[in-house]
Amino acid sequence: MSSPFAGRRLWFVGIGGAGLSAYAQLARAWGAEVGGWDKTRTPYLEPLADVAVEISPEPVAPEGWEAVVSSAYPQVPGLRRRELLSELASARLPIVVAGTHGKGTTAAMIAFVLREAGHDPAWLIGAPVPQLGSNAGSGTGPLVIEGDESDRTVFSLPARIAVVTNIELDHHSEFASLAELEAEFDAWLVQAEHVVRDAPPFEGPLALPGELNRRNAGSALATLELAGVERAEAEAALARFEGTGRRFEVHELGDVTLVDDYAHHPTEIAATIAAARERFPGRTLRALFQPHLYSRTRHLAVELASALAGADDVTVTDIYPAREEPIPGVTGKLVVDALSDRGVLAAWTPTVEQGAERLRRRARSGDVLLVLGAGDVDRAASLLRG
Repeated sequence: MSSPFAGRRLWFVGIGGAGLSAYAQLARAWGAEVGGWDKTRTPYLEPLADVAVEISPEPVAPEGWEAVVSSAYPQVPGLRRRELLSELASARLPIVVAGTHGKGTTAAMIAFVLREAGHDPAWLIGAPVPQLGSNAGSGTGPLVIEGDESDRTVFSLPARIAVVTNIELDHHSEFASLAELEAEFDAWLVQAEHVVRDAPPFEGPLALPGELNRRNAGSALATLELAGVERAEAEAALARFEGTGRRFEVHELGDVTLVDDYAHHPTEIAATIAAARERFPGRTLRALFQPHLYSRTRHLAVELASALAGADDVTVTDIYPAREEPIPGVTGKLVVDALSDRGVLAAWTPTVEQGAERLRRRARSGDVLLVLGAGDVDRAASLLRG
């Protein structure tokens, strides 16, 4: 199993992303020559510092390479990312973690505990995992994959153990209804050798706050037992797990605390605010939120407002479009208006820079600043540090 990709030259279009950078690392470890293109140089490229990467405004796919294309660039011909991921998964029947919320954290928990327990895992996770050193690993043991339902990728993956954290409709341009999404999951799960679903929350000590993380840990623990890790050993390692990048990532900025979090769905936002209340009782919470996707904002503006209303002070930027084209009349102001309908006076700051500056002006000693969203709102963290 040391080189199942030997002899292939794979060029990753969008190599700086969380997903494709991980696939490139594992494909290279398994024998492929890799290179790629992206618009900008990202931290995900650090483990690939010694491979050919072209940075330019438009996608590049040179001759002589097999292109592997991010879902963000549907116009570029080549192997779709789901197709390559299926190849990687088939090379070593994996543990696949799926679900609307918590799948990245749960997958990282499983990989971390497997490594701590001496099982030498490989992993592909769509976020940095500081304790593992990278979003990808190439050990000789079980392969742990964070599966993505946003473009149906996860439903093409074989799985020895299939893990479902939860199911909510989050990608309205991909699925017509929650019933369609649930049917896709049901069809996928019947093909797995083992299924972990509706696991009870873990009640032991955790470094990560909040009910969602207790549920993530419960799913991880059930999976680890199936993978051959003794429960007591798994529980002890879970207590040492400190999380993934931008999942309740805490930074102390003098006399205020910054929490940077990927939360972009109402359930995730509410869970992050609840976790902040648990971790920092009695402190003022000031939230900066960047909506993600026009379709999600159009369908869930009221629910987003309801979740954000749990903070003491709310600032909203314009929408991060990701892969979508604008929808007339759909902007971040829909969330601000929905907050107003709830009696919450929220601020509208179209740019991340304006939002960070508002947080800076309003912050008082002891406040907790929450930066929320899945787009480029993470830039606010460095702006606030400066």
